[in-house]
Amino acid sequence: MLNFTVGPVMASDTVRVIGAEQVPYFRTPEFSEKMLENERLVLSFAHAPKDSRVVFITGSGTASMEATVMNVLTPKDKALVINGGSFGHRFVQLCEIHDIPHDEINPVPGHDITDEDLARFDNKGYTALLVNVDETSTGVLYDIRRISRFCKRNGMLLIVDSISSFLCDPFDMEALGADVMITGSQKALACPPGISLIVLSPRAISRVMDNKVKSMYFDLQDALKNGERGQTPFTPAVGILLQINQRLKEIEAKGGVDAEIKERQMIASDFRRRIKDLPLEIFSHSLSNAVTPLHPVHAKAYDVFTILKDEYQIWICPNGGDLRDRVFRVGHLGALTLQDNETLCHALHDLVRRNLL
Repeated sequence: MLNFTVGPVMASDTVRVIGAEQVPYFRTPEFSEKMLENERLVLSFAHAPKDSRVVFITGSGTASMEATVMNVLTPKDKALVINGGSFGHRFVQLCEIHDIPHDEINPVPGHDITDEDLARFDNKGYTALLVNVDETSTGVLYDIRRISRFCKRNGMLLIVDSISSFLCDPFDMEALGADVMITGSQKALACPPGISLIVLSPRAISRVMDNKVKSMYFDLQDALKNGERGQTPFTPAVGILLQINQRLKEIEAKGGVDAEIKERQMIASDFRRRIKDLPLEIFSHSLSNAVTPLHPVHAKAYDVFTILKDEYQIWICPNGGDLRDRVFRVGHLGALTLQDNETLCHALHDLVRRNLL
C-alpha cells in the first residue's frame, strides 16, 4: 500500500529495520544516552528557549494534550481555545473534563484565524491560549505569528498542538514565545504511533512544578525528574523511542529542521501542481506543508477514499462527521517521493476517465 494519510505515515527503511529488532532492556546507561540525544535534537528542531525540556509520553497525541492541560493549567486559569475542527474541539473537551474555565474562538471551517477574531478577547483576563496550529481535520494552518502577537500583548501562555505541523512548517518556540509544543511519533517523525512529546519552556516547567496534579501516569513533575537521567517513570514504548532516535539523526544528517521542512514543502507543492486540472477544490484557505484537503466536485469524498484503497492500493485520509462526503485529505508526510505523487495523480486521473471523480 502507498500511504498518503496524515498518520501513521510511511517510514524510512532504516527506521523500519529497528522495528524488527528485539526490544532491549531500557534501564541502562545506553538507553538513557539515546533518550538524552532525543531530547537534545527535539529541542534544537523546535528552536526551544534555553533550559526547556522534553517529556516523552507513551500514548497518542491526545495523551500529551491531556497531560499538558492537567499539569500546566489549573481552575484558576482562564483559557481561550481556537476551535476550528475536531482537534481544536479536543482541547475544549479537555478543558471541560479538568474544570479549566475557557472560551472558544470558532473560525469558519477552512479559514485562518483573523486579527478581528482575536481582538475581541484583548484585555479580558485570559491567562492561556490553546491551539492546534495545523487543524488537520480541515487542513488549515493557523497564522501562529498572529496568535503569538496576541498572546504576548496579553501576557498569556501559548500552548501549541503541533502534532501534524512539527517538521513540516516553520516553528520557532523561542521567537513565538510558545510555552508548550506537542507532537507525535506517527506524523512527520515518520515512526509508528505510540509516543507523543511535550516540549516545555522554562515558564511552563515552573507551572508544572507549582501544580499538584491528581494523576500517577500523567504527573509531569515525575516525568521531568526521571528525564534528567534519560529515563521515564514507567515502561515506555522502547522500540519506538529507538526509532525516533534514528529518525532524528537522519534529519540532522540531511541538514536539520530547515532541510526537512523544505522537503515537505517540495512534496506538497508538487502534488498541488499536478492536480490543477482535476475536478478537485482545495478546501483550506491557509495550507500546511503537511496535508492538502480536497473537495471532489462531482463525487463523494468517502467514495474516492474507498475506491483508491480497494482498487489502487493507495491510502488517502478520509474525514468524518459533516465533512465525510465533502472532503478527503492527502498527506505529504514521511518517506514519500515525487514518483509517489505521480502514482497517486495517475490513479486520480483514471477515476476521472471512469467517471468516478
